[in-house]
Amino acid sequence: MIGKLRIVNSLTKEKEVFEPLSAPHVGMYVCGPTVYSDVHLGNVRTFISFDVIYRYLQFIGYKVRYVRNITDVGHLLDSGEDKISKKAKLDNLEPMEIVQKYANDFHRVMDTFNALTPDIEPTATGHLMEQLVMIEQLVEKGFAYESNGSVYFDIEKYNEAHEYGKLSGRKTEDLLNQTRELDGQSDKRNPLDFALWKKAAPEHIMRWKTKWSDGFPGWHLECSVMSTKYLGDEFDIHGGGMDLKFPHHECEIAQNAGSTGKDGAKYWIHTNMLTVNGQKMSKSLGNSFLPSQLISGNHELLQRGYSPMTIRFFMLQSHYASTLDFSNDALNAAQKGYTKLANGLRLIKGYEFPEGLADTPDPKQVEQINKICDNCHHAMNDDFNTALTIGHLFNLVKKVNSIQTGQLELAAIGKDTFERMKETFISFTEEVLGLKLESSVSSDHLLEVILNEYKSAKEAKNYEKVDELRAQLKTEGVIVKDMKTGIDWAFEE
Repeated sequence: MIGKLRIVNSLTKEKEVFEPLSAPHVGMYVCGPTVYSDVHLGNVRTFISFDVIYRYLQFIGYKVRYVRNITDVGHLLDSGEDKISKKAKLDNLEPMEIVQKYANDFHRVMDTFNALTPDIEPTATGHLMEQLVMIEQLVEKGFAYESNGSVYFDIEKYNEAHEYGKLSGRKTEDLLNQTRELDGQSDKRNPLDFALWKKAAPEHIMRWKTKWSDGFPGWHLECSVMSTKYLGDEFDIHGGGMDLKFPHHECEIAQNAGSTGKDGAKYWIHTNMLTVNGQKMSKSLGNSFLPSQLISGNHELLQRGYSPMTIRFFMLQSHYASTLDFSNDALNAAQKGYTKLANGLRLIKGYEFPEGLADTPDPKQVEQINKICDNCHHAMNDDFNTALTIGHLFNLVKKVNSIQTGQLELAAIGKDTFERMKETFISFTEEVLGLKLESSVSSDHLLEVILNEYKSAKEAKNYEKVDELRAQLKTEGVIVKDMKTGIDWAFEE
């Protein structure tokens, strides 16, 4: 590994050298989706960001166990209704039908954007027994109490030895002034206390029988249970969207510390939100669109559709902790950027250092290329800075293009430097950033056939056929390039 990986830790608010608890093993838990509707782009950005983090940790040699949960019960609306139960009632379906439908959709979307599957993907309903055990532990230790069939976490008791709010930086006094009168508040000792177990109303569909009541688990509890079950009482990384920092992740820390005496994760990582033309993305503003709409272009705010890799590239052009703003101009620019990178990737995959070629490297070229390669590592080591990494890959594209045009000879690079450039370009683009070549051309063989036909027509000076084939390929997103060395092609930018 070149250099040391540094991560901005949301818990300490510092950029810290990453030192796993049990290297080379790394445990990473990411809060997954609540599967009651189509996955939204904010979720997509978060999961793509952690996909890159997962990829890079593996790339630099760590053995990562990546756990990402599925929330299929307990995530409540302000009205006190479970999100999945409400959707089930609206659609006249069983709650688990809703869960299955939208979990399948989530997985399809993740596949579309070339995200790796986690090593473990547990569900809340699959870990009810473990959740009940943690509630018992918290009650026995005095950090939780039963009230009218529900069980609540006792914030005041917790604050005697701990600090509720240390992740988000919020103070309990300020939070008390902001509390609202919600369902079940009268059962609590303190308005800030949160539910570990909720007694179900008569009309509530999802319910389980316990000694406290027929009810269901609180939303925060599942992540404390599943992260520690699969990664231990202490583990390396916990991640999620910035909107989860409070109260969800704050409550997780409290539950973990209350039950085990340990906070859970050592490093906390949070992704930032999405905006559209400078405004927060929301259904009420009419500026929210689904991944499928972004791909098809079927939305009034979109000029056209964009390919999955263009969208992934667009999201990685910004650091995960920065606000990401969608606009047609930004997406069009991302299309050009992705295409430029893809053309470079296609070219360098086809290059081999010729056997017997005199190796007479130019020290200046060797130094430049090695520095760019080093910078790819340094950028990712700087808190997984994908934006900087892409910039350095573009510098390698310039070198690749110079080889294609004959301005830069392979002999001037030297075999070792060429092999390093090729390996760095391919591995950082495909393995780390998770970007792959896209083309609407049905197969490489078909493209080869058409290009051979183009070459024959050109040699026969059948210019009408030449123009026809050139136009045909352009509709498929491919442009023909007449080079001094022969005929080549590229994805259209």
